[in-house]
Amino acid sequence: MKAPTNRPLMAAAALGMLVTFGAGWAVGQGDDQDQATPDQTVAAPVVTVQPTPTPTDSGSGQDDSTEYEELGEVGAAAAGARLPALTKWKKPPVAAFKCPKPTVQVATADELEQALEDARPGASIRIADGIYTGEFKTTRDGSAAKPIYLCGSRNAVLDAGAIKGGYALHFDGATHWRVDGFTVRNGQKGVMVDAGRGIALQNLLVERIGDEAVHLRTGSSGNVVRGLTIRDTGNRKPKYGEGVYIGTAESNWCEYTDCKPDPSNNNFILNNRISDTTSESVDIKEGTSGGVLNGNTFDGSTMTEGDSWVDVKGNGWLISGNTGVDSRADGYKVIEILDGWGWRNLFSANKSTVRGDGYAINVTKRHSGNVVRCNNTARNAGDGLTTIKCSK
Repeated sequence: MKAPTNRPLMAAAALGMLVTFGAGWAVGQGDDQDQATPDQTVAAPVVTVQPTPTPTDSGSGQDDSTEYEELGEVGAAAAGARLPALTKWKKPPVAAFKCPKPTVQVATADELEQALEDARPGASIRIADGIYTGEFKTTRDGSAAKPIYLCGSRNAVLDAGAIKGGYALHFDGATHWRVDGFTVRNGQKGVMVDAGRGIALQNLLVERIGDEAVHLRTGSSGNVVRGLTIRDTGNRKPKYGEGVYIGTAESNWCEYTDCKPDPSNNNFILNNRISDTTSESVDIKEGTSGGVLNGNTFDGSTMTEGDSWVDVKGNGWLISGNTGVDSRADGYKVIEILDGWGWRNLFSANKSTVRGDGYAINVTKRHSGNVVRCNNTARNAGDGLTTIKCSK
């Protein structure tokens, strides 16, 4: 597999530093190694959210009014350890959008490749209905004020032609794209984002994929995956058949991030429908921080490798307002792969019908500052709601 283009990764912020992005949202960072030490203080905000509306296909133009508001703090006794501050979440970095009038219209694979190569800030590429065979890639940057649009209907199909060997659609170091509506299928990986910022994937259908459907990797931060339908993954290797994959496994850090954690941080995964995956619906890797997983639906009935809808190995994630059915064991599992990772995550208002032998929310290390609110619900979970005491 061809390695992604090497581009400098943004330096991780110091613990507790407030980082503000151009789209008008802010988070309290806990990046870099994020290792907790005994002299660090506790500040674990408890938040509430209202799920975002899912736009209709091809862009609804609805305003994304989701707010992530801090209501209070959980002290050291409730958190169970002396830990740095949990992330403070606000609005997603990119609102739901409507595609503008096209500046470029494409009707063949060659025309699409050329449009992706030539794209400049403010361009709007419209893909006509039809089959586009190939592996499509761009390295072009839009800007916060003038993003680049790539839009089409579900009948516009990017087809990589095989479930082995390539990415159907690859954003390689590209920034500020708005991608809406069309279908991606028949790649080893569906949509890959490497070192991408300000990219919004909206209303896509991603299906018939060899490994994972959507992957945000190598310092891809401040991106939004919203309203996608993801299904039929893991056709090459079931072990790698995740729906959405964020970051890089520690075993691959030396290949992709100079043997350091992959800081794919502050990504929002919102209102997606994920089913027919052989592995987890969402895999949040060690090394990632400060993201939001909200309003999604998970169906784990076809999992053969994963044993939970969501694996959480990163720090400071908000997992809220999601609905899951049919898992092999647990609904959500928080795992400490490396010391100091899998800490300070918050679970709120998730609905779980597990029909498995485990917990709805399995926090595998008790004294890791993870918070499970009592507004989470569980049905048909063999072991119950959670492994830790829930918090009001």
